Amino acid sequence: MADLLNVEGLETQFKTRDGIVHAVNGVSFHLKEGETLGIVGESGCGKSVTVMSMLSLIPQPPGEVVAGEAVYQGKDLLKMPNEEIRHVRGSQISMVFQDPMTSFNPVLTIGRQVAEPLEIHNGVPRKQAYERAAEMLDMVGIPSAKDRLYDYPHQFSGGMRQRVMIAMSLICTPQVLIADEPTTALDVTIQAQIIELVKRLRDELGMAIIWITHDLGVVAGLADRVAVMYAGYIIEEAQVKELYAKPTHPYTIGLLASLPRVDGKHGDRLASIDGLPPTLMEKPRFCPFAPRCEFALDHCWQENPMLESISADHRVACWVDPETGRERK
Repeated sequence: MADLLNVEGLETQFKTRDGIVHAVNGVSFHLKEGETLGIVGESGCGKSVTVMSMLSLIPQPPGEVVAGEAVYQGKDLLKMPNEEIRHVRGSQISMVFQDPMTSFNPVLTIGRQVAEPLEIHNGVPRKQAYERAAEMLDMVGIPSAKDRLYDYPHQFSGGMRQRVMIAMSLICTPQVLIADEPTTALDVTIQAQIIELVKRLRDELGMAIIWITHDLGVVAGLADRVAVMYAGYIIEEAQVKELYAKPTHPYTIGLLASLPRVDGKHGDRLASIDGLPPTLMEKPRFCPFAPRCEFALDHCWQENPMLESISADHRVACWVDPETGRERK
């Protein structure tokens, strides 16, 4: 199956008073039709900047995409003029943002905001757009959907607002849905409901999903494939079952060891990763994880490893084989 989206060598920088922040440093990944890709990593590793760069949502200045391409259906999103990329966003590639509390215009009704993408992108008359908006609100589990079209965002709870945001992102039936930590601000019960909702809609609509999160537990039951990011790089990528069964990068091993497990394989105490992530004021010339890595060798301090295949569907950027503690051949 051909790739629906193919990102190669994406680099994004931000100019600040203190210097240039190298936020994304040559990220490459692909997405197939109907596939769910999880992008995981700690805060500040470049997850959100990667997808926002792809959709030209980075404020310029201070941000700038300095290299790479994001090919969607044969066209490079990064080279599209503003008018063209505006018609891709929302209609073909939609995004659910992190905070449902601040994602809506507080002075416009929910119905107006949910119906607007259909009016703008598909030219649907307002009456029909409102009817479709009510159908979408009903689909995502909003009770009395028709009556609630004329309510304002403050009249909805956080979980309901996130459901409305999902309805708005899906109203044009996009091929790709990007969910940027959509459950972070919600309590655990509502998180589970939103995840189940997205899984059901994915199966019904056949869309591809990029799910961005710092929670490896969430992607375990949602994603087909997982990409782990650190310091603006993808440092490991694999099918979800293989990544959880046999993590290969020391950072991924540390992340998984920090999670509680029902089988008790890690013992009673959860592991932690010592140290702090790099500031990225300079592009790393050696492995960015080396200062925090218990397996670091001399080579790790001399050269930054490339993301290379170690099996058919498993790529890793590391000089060390953690099973032996020796340099990978």
